[in-house]
Amino acid sequence: MVDLLVGRRLVTRGGAAVEAEAALQNKVVALYFAAGRCALSRDFTPLLSDFYTALVHQAQPPAPFEVVFVSADGSENEMLDFMRELHGTWVALPFHDPLRRELNKMYNITAIPKLVIVKQNGEVITDKGRKQIQECGLSCFHSWVEVADIFQNFSG
Repeated sequence: MVDLLVGRRLVTRGGAAVEAEAALQNKVVALYFAAGRCALSRDFTPLLSDFYTALVHQAQPPAPFEVVFVSADGSENEMLDFMRELHGTWVALPFHDPLRRELNKMYNITAIPKLVIVKQNGEVITDKGRKQIQECGLSCFHSWVEVADIFQNFSG
């Protein structure tokens, strides 16, 4: 995923800009296609936030995992409101970045919410991340990291 985002800046829910390479390097990346106006997105986002917190903030060492929110909201304000209200501390593609539409096409997003787990080169590990988290919880991360082709120093 880093390959597709080289030179781009991502944003945090607090509005801070971060370099994509720094945020995503050597991590399993989950592209989260969702919108605040979507009931299913609003239902799943707290579960994803708990999953993310357990892996990134509570595990020792932290898991090599990052979520990139790709908004399907109608405006930048809707996107930021959704992020502040329900999101974890992950990053997002800026609302006005044209890559948002390209990623929707590239990963054939026809319905939201959709959680696509990808390798560093953008190759899909699974496009059923949402279902796997709902059914398997934290154990699904281990199957993702096994095929992610990243340096592993995570045993949680």
